Amino acid sequence: MTMIQLDFSREIGPVKPMHAVGQPPFGGGFLTFDFSPMQYLTDANIPYARLHDVDGSFGGNRFVDIPNLFRDFDADENDPAAYDFAFTDVLLAAMRDYRVAPVFRLGVTIENQAHIKAYRIFPPRDYGKWARICEHVIRHYNEGWANGFRYGIEYWEIWNEPDIADVPERSQMWQGTPQQYFELYDAAAKHLKACFGDTIKVGGYGAAGSYVPPTVDPLTDPYEKIMAAAPEKRRWRIRFLLDFFKYIRAHDCPLDFFSWHNYFNAEEARRYAIFLDRVMTEYGYGDVETMLNEWNNAHESAFAETSFAAAQAAAMMIAMHETKTYMLCYYDARFIGGDYGGLFNPITHKPTATYYVFSAFGELYRLGREIACEVDGHEDVYAIAAHGAGGKKAVLLTNVGEDAVLSMPEAEGLVAYLIDEEHHMTKTPFYSRRFLLKQNQTLLLKN
Repeated sequence: MTMIQLDFSREIGPVKPMHAVGQPPFGGGFLTFDFSPMQYLTDANIPYARLHDVDGSFGGNRFVDIPNLFRDFDADENDPAAYDFAFTDVLLAAMRDYRVAPVFRLGVTIENQAHIKAYRIFPPRDYGKWARICEHVIRHYNEGWANGFRYGIEYWEIWNEPDIADVPERSQMWQGTPQQYFELYDAAAKHLKACFGDTIKVGGYGAAGSYVPPTVDPLTDPYEKIMAAAPEKRRWRIRFLLDFFKYIRAHDCPLDFFSWHNYFNAEEARRYAIFLDRVMTEYGYGDVETMLNEWNNAHESAFAETSFAAAQAAAMMIAMHETKTYMLCYYDARFIGGDYGGLFNPITHKPTATYYVFSAFGELYRLGREIACEVDGHEDVYAIAAHGAGGKKAVLLTNVGEDAVLSMPEAEGLVAYLIDEEHHMTKTPFYSRRFLLKQNQTLLLKN
C-alpha cells in the first residue's frame, strides 16, 4: 500500500497556472461566431489561452497574425488605417467577457504544407519596421490606440518554433537562419521594452519539440554529450537553444519569459525543464520565468476522450508544477478532430474526461496555495494539494500505472470525485485510509 502524506499546515507557495490552454474554443456560424463555449474555460478557472494557430480552422487570414493585422508591409506603420483589427478585436473582447487572458503570439500561424509553398513564414524584410508594427498592435490593445482598448495584456511572444527544422526550406514556421531569428528577436524585444517597460512581458521563442534523451543526465552531462545522444532533429534544437542564449547575453537582449514545447510524457517533460533551468542559469537567466506553452502527451486521435489521455494530462500538470516552470498551455482547446484537440468532442463539442482534469486542477488554482503533499514509493502516482480561505482544501491525484492501493489519512472528511472516460467528475465513495485508484483514473478530493 502506498502512502500519500499531506500537511495542510505547511505551505509550499502559490498554485501556478498549469491548466492554461492554447486557442480558446469557439465556433463559426453562417452569420457570426459563437464564443459561448469559452464559458467552459471560465467554469474551469482557466486563466490564460495562448493565441497561436487560431486561424487554423478559418483559413489562416483573419485573427492575431501580424500579416492579418497589418496586411501591406509597405504601408505606413504609424497610420491606423493600415491596420485590420476587426476579427482579433471580436476575439479578444469575447476572451475579456469570459475572463480568459491572452498569451499573444506576435508572428504567424504554422504552415504545415510549406513543402508545397510557403507564404508568411519568412523573416520580415525590415526587423525594425516589424517591431514597430508589433508596438502599434500592443498600443491598440493596451493603450486604446486606433480606437482600441485597455486590456492590459501581459504576455507578448515573439514568433513560434523558429527551430522546428534544421534546413529552412523544410521548416513550417521559419524559413530563415537561426541568426536571422536572433536578430529579429533582438530588434523586437529591445524596441517593445523601450516602449512599454515593465507593463508587458516580452519573450520567446516557443522552442519546438524540446527533448533530452533519458540516457543522459540533464543537470550534469556536458552539452556535447547530450546532443550526441539525441536524434539529429533534437540535436539541432538543443544547439539552437544554446546559440540563442549565447546571442541574447552577448547583445544584452531583454527576456521576460522563455517559452518551449513538449509532446512527450510527464517525466520526459520534467527532464527537459531541469535541463532548461540549467542552461538559463549558466547563461545568466536563471530568474527568468519559463512557460511550457504547447504540450499534449496523448495527442494521437486514438486516445481522444480516453482515461489514458485524462490521466496523462493530470500527471503532466502535477509533475511540472514541481519544476520552476510557471505556466503550461495545453495544445489545444479548439473544437478540432484528429490529433491535438483533446478537451472537447469535435462533433458534439461536449467536454471530455481530459477537460474535467483541467477543471479539477482549476479547483486547486482557485484555492491558491499549494501545501505539502508527498507520494511514498510509487512513481506512477502523482498528487498535489492546496488550501484556501475558509478552511477549503483540495487534493488532485492520478495513476498512470497499474492499479494501486493508496492511503491518505489526512484526507479524511474530503469528498471524492472520479474522472475517467466513464466518469466526468462523478461523486464516488472514498475511504481515506485505504482506497483503490485504478490505472488511468484521476481523483479530485475537496471539502
